[in-house]
Amino acid sequence: MERIAMSQEERDWLEWLKRARDGKMTQREAAERMGVTERWVRKLLRRMKKQGDAVVVHRLRGQVSNRKLPAKTQKQALAILGKPDWHDFGPTFAAEQLAKHHQIQVGKETLRGWMIAAGMWQPGSRRMQDMHGWRPRRSGFGELTQWDTSEHDWLEGRGPVRYLVRMIDDATSWSWGRFVERDATSFNMAVLWEYIEKNGRMVDVYTDRDSMFTVPRRKGESEQERQAADRLTQRGRSLRELGIGSILANSPQAKGRVERSFLTAQDRLVKQLRLARVCTLEAANAFLEKEYWPEWNECFARPVKDYPDQHRALSEAQDLAAILCHAEDRVVANDYTFSFAGQRHQIRREQVQAGMRRQRLRVELRLDGELKARYQGRYLTIEQCGLRVAVPPPVARKPPRKDHNAGGKSAWMQGFFDRPTPPLWRLIGDGA
Repeated sequence: MERIAMSQEERDWLEWLKRARDGKMTQREAAERMGVTERWVRKLLRRMKKQGDAVVVHRLRGQVSNRKLPAKTQKQALAILGKPDWHDFGPTFAAEQLAKHHQIQVGKETLRGWMIAAGMWQPGSRRMQDMHGWRPRRSGFGELTQWDTSEHDWLEGRGPVRYLVRMIDDATSWSWGRFVERDATSFNMAVLWEYIEKNGRMVDVYTDRDSMFTVPRRKGESEQERQAADRLTQRGRSLRELGIGSILANSPQAKGRVERSFLTAQDRLVKQLRLARVCTLEAANAFLEKEYWPEWNECFARPVKDYPDQHRALSEAQDLAAILCHAEDRVVANDYTFSFAGQRHQIRREQVQAGMRRQRLRVELRLDGELKARYQGRYLTIEQCGLRVAVPPPVARKPPRKDHNAGGKSAWMQGFFDRPTPPLWRLIGDGA
């Protein structure tokens, strides 16, 4: 008779069945230890008379599962994974994309086994990583938003897309963001503008200590002195005018939620953009809006409806165009002009009012390139002055000097004796 390999649990079951058969324990005690009913114990004892010790081994042991996928499906999946666009896909993400693009339904663990057997995937060793202090999530949607930018070759050389500005909610991991041309203040303000129009004002933002968010300490200045000076960047000023608090992280691990989301995006998003043949910034942002963010929020974020929404609407006094801009104070000159970005601008005559000279006004360079000037809460009509052309001073010219060395004689005597002389009678007559 062929020997059957048993597990430890099956050997224990066989031991308790034999004790119940030999009367060394009751059927109830055997059922309690096996975790089954007494009826099932009696049924197994009846089968033991015919099958012997094999009664505890499942009848499907060694047989092909009814749920096993056909070899054709395995061959088709491995053929797709062998294409260049799929060369770096892991089993989990590959299973999702096979179902999405090719309608091949296969479990991630089944696909993992296929890929390992085909040499397409090598399982990595699990290493213990450094632990960071745990911080509990916030309790409301919009209570805290982590904000950061990731620089990466998102299109793998197919187009100039390198910067992804991302905002992720701390309580729910709900995410949203945009690809931008540069990691500059104006582009980050534009992303914040869209976020506020979509959701409202968050309570706080959690960022790093980049120069766009905070002014570095001066030489010999302490942190307390810097805070007392209350120097703000343009983004810091905008957040204050919007009533949004700013929390600055002391390390990347402190805002680990957005940092880890970038690692996921640099794996998944890059491959999805590759499969979608995205080559431009506009197409990449369209893919984010229609494909990536809905899938991310569905798979990795908690349901937003389960959390209280703490976003706030804008007040009547808050104008996003006037807040999310580059704003500076300037002094009105005596001729009712002011300088900005190397140019002088004239206040229109009908806008001039008494006491305006030597006073400060707020100059706003909007995100659309328009320049606005506001004085005492009122916007002025301004126009750019013409370029001042510097007129050179006149050159003083000295009268020409007589050359006394030209032949040794004066030029006025030349031809004097050649001129005709009047008649003598006329001279005498004139003298009389």
